[in-house]
Amino acid sequence: MPPPPAGQVRVQNLWMSVDPYMRGRMMTRESYVPPFRLGEPLEGGAIGRVDSSACEGFAPGDLVQSMLGWREAFNAPPSALTKVPTTGLPPEALLGVAGLPGLTAFLGVTKVVKLQAGEVVFVSAASGAVGSAACQIAKAAGATVIGSAGGAEKCAFLREIGVDQVVDYKVEKNLAAALAAAAPQGIDAYFDNVGGVHLDAALQSAKPFARFALCGMISQYNQIEGTAIQHMRLVVTKRLRLQGFIVSDDFDMMPQFVDLMAGWVASGAVKIHQTVEHGIENAPAAFLKLFSGGNIGKMLVRVST
Repeated sequence: MPPPPAGQVRVQNLWMSVDPYMRGRMMTRESYVPPFRLGEPLEGGAIGRVDSSACEGFAPGDLVQSMLGWREAFNAPPSALTKVPTTGLPPEALLGVAGLPGLTAFLGVTKVVKLQAGEVVFVSAASGAVGSAACQIAKAAGATVIGSAGGAEKCAFLREIGVDQVVDYKVEKNLAAALAAAAPQGIDAYFDNVGGVHLDAALQSAKPFARFALCGMISQYNQIEGTAIQHMRLVVTKRLRLQGFIVSDDFDMMPQFVDLMAGWVASGAVKIHQTVEHGIENAPAAFLKLFSGGNIGKMLVRVST
């Protein structure tokens, strides 16, 4: 790397994030974020350390957050960087439970479905970065939480973080029946990370006037054609509310959310769990594991120490 030009800093990345939304940026289509550009580095969340500075306000050793992941080092102006705040959390938590995945979970639970104490919520992909945060935030709100995950290890993890009922979709041949058994009185809310048969099962178990937060549909991202939803008529007969949402609509809430999450982690209400791959050469493998169920909690790449 050359030294930073005047007005810029040089950053060595320590941690980088891989996230399901990046799959959508690998296709040329209209979306809420532009597609990646051929011949240029990919972009993604990262935590780095300033090792050389040619501008005021940043000094060697400062930890910074950026969207300049997928690289080991870079020069950038201050406008591309945010200093990592002092929160008592490990810095990499700002890419996970105290970052965009955590804020996504918080918005879905508190703003979209407005979950209340005593209600029953179903969370799909509950062992992932967003899902596990949503489960724990829902528990903190006093709700009964049902989570779906694939495999014994992930289901055990959900029990460890306090999920009340766990559905192993790799074992259950009929997901709708399994959800109905876990919530015999029905569900008040659904946090959707998967789409497809999970969404269909939630429609069948929904109580009248239930609220759905549609966050992601990872089961569809690699399909050319979508999966037909068999029970959409229930949206009308049960008077359901289905709302899609994007975390970038509420970026202004991040500072107050980080403070809130730091308190939850300090109290033990929320536990941090990460799956870590080491070395930037393993970033593609880490990304692919998101779509094969190879992570529990937040998937991170440790770029350097």
